[in-house]
Amino acid sequence: MEESGGNIPVNPENLTLDLGYPENCFWVKHSEKSPYPISGGDMKTVDLPNDFFDSVLCVPDSRLVKSGLKATNNGDYFLLFVNAGGETIQSLHFPITFKEDSFFEGGDVIQTNEFIIDGGDYSSLYQSARFGNFSYKFSNLPFGEYYIDLHFAEIVNTNGPKGIRVFDVYVQDEKVLSELDVYAIVGANKPLQLVDIRVSTTDNGLIVIRFEGRSGSPIISGISLRKAPKLSVNSQAIICNKCSSALESSPTQNRARNARFLTKYEKQVQELTIQCKLLSDECHEAWMSQKATYDQLEELRMEQNTKLFQKENLELTLESQMEQLRNVTKMYEHHKRKWAAFMTDIEKKVKAMKEDHCQLFLEARQCTSSIPNMNKMITVVHTLVSQYDDLKSKYSEEMTKRKNLFNLLQETKGNIRVFCRCRPLNKEEVLSGYQMVLDFEAAKDGDIGVITGGSTKKSFKFDRVYTPKDDQSDVYGDASPMVISVLDGYNVCIFAYGQTGTGKTFTMEGTEQNRGVNYRTLEELFKIAGERKDEFEYNISVSVLEVYNEQIRDLLATSPSSKKLEVKQAGEGFHPVPGIVEAKVGNINEVWNVLQVGKNARSVGSNNINEHSSRSHCMLCIMVRAVNLMNGDSTRSKLWLVDLAGSERLAKTDAQGERLKEAQNINRSLSALGDVISALASKSSHIPYRNSKLTYLLQDSLGGDSKALMFVQISPTENDLGETLSSLNFASRVRGIELGPARKQADTSEIVKLKQTVDKLRQECKAKEESLRKLEENILGLENKTKGKEQMSRTLQEKNKELEEVLQSKVELQNFSQKQLMQLSEKLKGREEACGALQHKVKELENKLADSQHSESLVLQQKIRDLETRLKEEESLRLNAEQKVKERQHSERILEQKVKDLEEMLRKEEEMRDIMALNHTADGARVVSSLERKALSRESTGESDPEILRSSCSINRPMAVRDSIFQKS
Repeated sequence: MEESGGNIPVNPENLTLDLGYPENCFWVKHSEKSPYPISGGDMKTVDLPNDFFDSVLCVPDSRLVKSGLKATNNGDYFLLFVNAGGETIQSLHFPITFKEDSFFEGGDVIQTNEFIIDGGDYSSLYQSARFGNFSYKFSNLPFGEYYIDLHFAEIVNTNGPKGIRVFDVYVQDEKVLSELDVYAIVGANKPLQLVDIRVSTTDNGLIVIRFEGRSGSPIISGISLRKAPKLSVNSQAIICNKCSSALESSPTQNRARNARFLTKYEKQVQELTIQCKLLSDECHEAWMSQKATYDQLEELRMEQNTKLFQKENLELTLESQMEQLRNVTKMYEHHKRKWAAFMTDIEKKVKAMKEDHCQLFLEARQCTSSIPNMNKMITVVHTLVSQYDDLKSKYSEEMTKRKNLFNLLQETKGNIRVFCRCRPLNKEEVLSGYQMVLDFEAAKDGDIGVITGGSTKKSFKFDRVYTPKDDQSDVYGDASPMVISVLDGYNVCIFAYGQTGTGKTFTMEGTEQNRGVNYRTLEELFKIAGERKDEFEYNISVSVLEVYNEQIRDLLATSPSSKKLEVKQAGEGFHPVPGIVEAKVGNINEVWNVLQVGKNARSVGSNNINEHSSRSHCMLCIMVRAVNLMNGDSTRSKLWLVDLAGSERLAKTDAQGERLKEAQNINRSLSALGDVISALASKSSHIPYRNSKLTYLLQDSLGGDSKALMFVQISPTENDLGETLSSLNFASRVRGIELGPARKQADTSEIVKLKQTVDKLRQECKAKEESLRKLEENILGLENKTKGKEQMSRTLQEKNKELEEVLQSKVELQNFSQKQLMQLSEKLKGREEACGALQHKVKELENKLADSQHSESLVLQQKIRDLETRLKEEESLRLNAEQKVKERQHSERILEQKVKDLEEMLRKEEEMRDIMALNHTADGARVVSSLERKALSRESTGESDPEILRSSCSINRPMAVRDSIFQKS
């Protein structure tokens, strides 16, 4: 007889095609029988132990696939495919449709555009995911069994590290994944699939998948459901070797055979239990032996520690003796240095006393000899002082005469001087064909002609006329004398007037390569101040203002102020602006930085005449405070450098809105300046300075006690003829003003201070005379002290003799100490020799102890290794025994299930026989006799070959495991 098995037929509609997972599967949960062999797994890329994957996969026959989903022709076998965290994906080339994410509870959505490595044919599936603590519920499913596939990809923590995202997965409250770390298995932006999770629906057709985080938040990219095939059941029967007919056995025979198998298995279990107990006893004995060896090792360590303690005691004793010897030596050296220093100090004191004695003697002689010449010296000093005062007064007179002459020279030229400067034609004017309407034939004599039409020419006379060929240095050469007037204490104002686009800003400021009047004036100011530093002390400060729409703005202010700046009337002709920034400057570089700050803050705009027109009056104020170091006179003067805004007619500029308002304010302030000029020209008793903020600020520099220089800027083209004539007429009116003589701005507060200084010097002179009288008294006192010093010198000589005697005794004591030191040195050598012998003995003992410890340690280590080896072998035997016991128990359970199935089959066959016996009694009797013979033969076959049932149990073992899993769910 032989054993054969047949499979229960399965409905083909319930089967699914092979999805191609085995070729990329690298780990399958250990089970008795896997649905697919592991042939394509790449375990080299996974640096994790096998136990790790067994612990991760909690369901038999589930598999991990290290690649993305492949496109096959089995898309219809997916009942549902959810794109977690994404929208519906409908592919025209592939049969699978991915549903949008709508079955979840909780969690958040994340998406990425990074490339998915090994993403398969549906890499977009892994570019979206749901993360957090969430769950999925699939309801209204037909009752039955399904396969669930889970798709993962780490698209968030792409730089790791491992362990940052670890989570569990539960299906129907049964854990299917434990502590899954996607990054640790495949890395970042790579797919990982868990396939073939077999699950049964609940009674109401519900499947629940739950994700719980261990470390970090869980993540999922896709979930698919497939219909699972029905499990096949292998029916086994005993086949006759002769006729190949199936033989049936009675229930009594089956129970007897099962009882024999159970008895046999129980005996084997008892034998394995006894063997396991024996192995446990051997392990215990090995552990006791190891413990005894460890106790011996501890005793050896204790003995070694005792030896080390003795050695340390010897070293401490030796160290204490050496320390005592060193202390004695140090004490001797200390006493030796102390006595030597004491002797050196005494010698120095004696020498210093002798030098003091000689010095006092010389001072006394000099004082005695210098007393007759003291009156002559005082007379000579008084003579020199009077000569110095005379020279000082003469120099001051000469300086005053020079200033007066220079001021007189400037006044002969006029306190208000007018220079006319014409710009050259620009490129646009040359291309447009504009003609020049100015005549510069008599420019050297200060005359300029304007061709008004045809042969008509109108002439104007000024202090200086510059042609378009004259450069910045020529312009400043005529304005430089004004700088000397500022340093001499006079108020000066230099301003540029003219139409927009005629070069006012260029004349006043210039460029970095071609400096204008402002920079050159300040450079000359610091140059002359440096030349006069021995005679005058100058303090220079700079302020930069802007008059924009009749409002004063401080261009050096770091932050805008809500308070308006106003001009205040002060004494002595000054009109300060409270709250304005005055920058103290010490050199030209600091001045340039201040000018740049003010230039950047200035208001500019564009019109039909000039694209970058100055829309305000820029005013640079230089305050100069000077102190004459010769006579103490002080002055305070002011220099205004003003770049006026462009004057033009409103009809020509076509200004509108804000530009119209600006132009109106500019023309109003320039008109006020014209009114002031007219009043000054007509010598009116009232000068309307307050009609504009511009004239109010310049009041102290446009009056009769100051000097002014005006640059009138004109355009040479016929297109600007009207504005040119207007500017020249205004300049002619200014030149006709006759101001009174300029007055030096004396600082009366400084005069008061100088008077106080003179009084203080007089008091100091009296104090000096009193100190001279006291000096004469001190000379007499010095003579008396000299006599006392001589007496002290004699006393010191006597003390010196006594100290020499003491020194002699100390020398003898030192010799005695040296002898004692020699004796101590000899004793020290003896101690060192004894110490060396002790150290040699200690080294020998250490070597012996080390050798004995090394040999004993080697023996003990060998014993420990042997015991560990035996313990490992016994542990492996014990584990094998336990595994065999588990396998036997598992086989018994399967055998019991098989017996029940066979009994059920026998019961059905008996019922069939009973039915057949009613119709065919005679034939039934023959069948019964035949069945009894077959049962007897089957019983004998079961006794001779008990492995038949065992093999059948091993074949159906995966089926039983699956049944147990789904019974739990």
